[in-house]
Amino acid sequence: MNNMIVTSGKRKQAIARAMIKEGTGKITIRKKDYKFLHFFDRLRMEEPIKIYTAVIGKLNLDAEISIMGGGEKSQIEAARLALAKGMVKFSNSKELTKAFQNYDRNLLVADVRRKEAYKPGDSKARRHRQSSYR
Repeated sequence: MNNMIVTSGKRKQAIARAMIKEGTGKITIRKKDYKFLHFFDRLRMEEPIKIYTAVIGKLNLDAEISIMGGGEKSQIEAARLALAKGMVKFSNSKELTKAFQNYDRNLLVADVRRKEAYKPGDSKARRHRQSSYR
């Protein structure tokens, strides 16, 4: 029972770390139950949980997720990724991996897109400075 699995997930600037151990299905984000999240954020977090229970049977693990950096939605995406990766590692099930990939590839693979850099002399990444030809 001392074996703890630690996984991480990233999305933009947000980094989530999930510590998963055998338990009764208690999932906390920042030391609060995930059920206290906003409605759509809670639905995003429930996706890997529902797939896990459909494939494995019952939720026999506890997860404690800590998140640093990024915005609200990026943090949820990072936490979701860390949780799903931890579930796969915990169960060692190829069937679960396949179910996650069929549902949404971003449950197991990080979205590597980042904010584009500002260009010199311009105000934004893609917008160019206006010029007048008079």
